Amino acid sequence: MKRKEELLVGLDIGTTKVCAIVGEPSEDGGIDIVGIGSHPSRGLRKGVVINMESTVESIKQAIEEAELMAGCEISRVFTGVAGGHIKGFNSTGIVAVKRREVNEDDVRRVIDAAKAVAIPMDREVIHIIPQEYVIDDQDGIKRPLGMCGVRLEAKVHIVTAAVTSAQNIIKCANRTGLDVADIVLQQLASSEAVLTPDEKELGVALVDIGGGTTDIAIFAEGSIVHTSVIAVAGNHITKDVAIGLRTPEAAAEKIKQKYGCAMTSMVDKDETIEVPSVGDRTPRVLSRQILCEIIEPRCEEIFMLVQREIQQTGYADMLASGVVITGGQSSMEGMVELAEDVIGLPVRRGAPRNMGGLIDVVKSPMYATGVGLVLYGSHYAGASRFRMRDNRIFSKTKRRMREWVTQFF
Repeated sequence: MKRKEELLVGLDIGTTKVCAIVGEPSEDGGIDIVGIGSHPSRGLRKGVVINMESTVESIKQAIEEAELMAGCEISRVFTGVAGGHIKGFNSTGIVAVKRREVNEDDVRRVIDAAKAVAIPMDREVIHIIPQEYVIDDQDGIKRPLGMCGVRLEAKVHIVTAAVTSAQNIIKCANRTGLDVADIVLQQLASSEAVLTPDEKELGVALVDIGGGTTDIAIFAEGSIVHTSVIAVAGNHITKDVAIGLRTPEAAAEKIKQKYGCAMTSMVDKDETIEVPSVGDRTPRVLSRQILCEIIEPRCEEIFMLVQREIQQTGYADMLASGVVITGGQSSMEGMVELAEDVIGLPVRRGAPRNMGGLIDVVKSPMYATGVGLVLYGSHYAGASRFRMRDNRIFSKTKRRMREWVTQFF
């Protein structure tokens, strides 16, 4: 049995699957993937929990499978959060530097100043991501500690989520006996796994196309500048196929994965597929082109919504690295070509990279979020905020009062 402290576990609770990825630090400072567990998800819709019992059961199955493969016991996880309730915005804070040299207290105070914005009671801040610091009009500073100045400014990106949606994710994990070390925005996790530092510096849009939502994150000059969620994704394509071919949704999903193509022009006219019928009717043989004619308009709609979102942010001209698509739905044939046609930028398919261990198993876009959660945990394990039974107002207030007493006395 491996020591629990060494293990980093990413739990991707998605609309179509729950995936647990177990990683451990390697001798060279990287991460080795040592276990994977995956189970179909039945309790979520568009990234939000709608059936706790089904979600808890799916988490249990995925965790047990990962424990068996890794030969360990899992007790603490980093989990992802998504859904249409996610909102991201930029903010700025300014403070005076007390001792003419920036220390950790100054950085903490300027971050507090930046997050001092009015947020509705039903929403909770899940990320405060520093973009850059400005010291006495000198911008572009990433690490201000130790620098001289009298005025410190911080530009940050703040991500908020509906309190109830975030708590339901934590509660489902808690009911399986797991501590939630932190909840992480899914596209932020995916970016850890699939984007290169050069892409983030030059400017890139990450588009994570999952089952229930399409998550967008835009990076410029090495920092995240925009996040958003589009509530159209892979499940909509599956439903279109089920209705268009008059076949059960489970069969439609299999047909989409095996024969689907996002561009009809890439499919041979003579290719045929067997389609199961509803009830006791006999299966039918149809042209594969008919399937692709159903899929293409929906994929085109997704990329048109992505293109419109990128244009509205005002960062379209800064995306020198183009667009990286990831997530399970991006694996479909023709997605890259269609995305390039619709968005009008260079597009590549992103899969997890720079890892050891079971890399051949997880080197697929569908595991981008799970692997990204492990990598996020390795970088930010010390900044954990969401712990088991720590999401109640009373315990939070008590902890903050204790911190204030310690600070002033």
